[in-house]
Amino acid sequence: MALALVGLSGCSPADDSDIKRLALPIGSTDRTDYVWNLWLGAWIAVLAVFLLVFGLMVYAMIRYRRRSVDEVPSQVRYNLPIEALYTFAPVVIVAVFFFHTVTAQNSILEKVDNPDHTIEVVGSKWQWAFNYLDEPTVDGASVYDQGTPADLADLYLPVDESVRFNLMSPDVIHSFWVPEFYFKMDVVPGNGPQENSFDLTPTREGVFTGRCAELCGLYHSRMLFKVHVVSRAEYDQHLQDLREQGNIGAPQGSVKAKQIAGLDDVEEEEN
Repeated sequence: MALALVGLSGCSPADDSDIKRLALPIGSTDRTDYVWNLWLGAWIAVLAVFLLVFGLMVYAMIRYRRRSVDEVPSQVRYNLPIEALYTFAPVVIVAVFFFHTVTAQNSILEKVDNPDHTIEVVGSKWQWAFNYLDEPTVDGASVYDQGTPADLADLYLPVDESVRFNLMSPDVIHSFWVPEFYFKMDVVPGNGPQENSFDLTPTREGVFTGRCAELCGLYHSRMLFKVHVVSRAEYDQHLQDLREQGNIGAPQGSVKAKQIAGLDDVEEEEN
């Protein structure tokens, strides 16, 4: 077990080896270390439980094996210490997992006082739209990226600059997930208390694939988008390109995202 723990201690979320990353992608934000520490701790706990249980099994097979044809091994029906161990050990394990999970969650969801950028994420059946709220045009309107299942949306983020994501949906619950961010959050219909939000800072340039992680209907599997973490100069150039293409204002999905889908129709029928 000591050798295994030493081996796990050499793992890193930035390592090129999938094995040393314990099957996680390379981390790409300032919040990934919290998830990585939780993931590594889970592996250590699983290894410890496996070695304990497997060791007890091997011990029982050797210690109480049948040693001759005429000898019958001791038939023990109850073993209070073992039963107590199997009762209390899972409770302790779950409590420790719960504590570290909540601690990591609180660190991941900690808000930045003044984020460098604010992006409104709109998930709708079955596409994504991204409104760059703090990057207005001359008349004060924002610019946006929008896609379809056939033509995926692009989300551009400047490296090493903090971003606040405000999530909303005009129809059903979706889930904003970028595996390299080690993070996902539900995109809930309606406005107000249901609006989810989180902050992070991308730390590595590259192109990553994001997706919806909540089964949301027929084309859920095609609800993808591309995340481009780029330099600030390339980010500014992309926003300029959006202005020149006429992607100004908020896409229709963003406007309807502040309403619960179908609610207006129900109210009209009642009236």
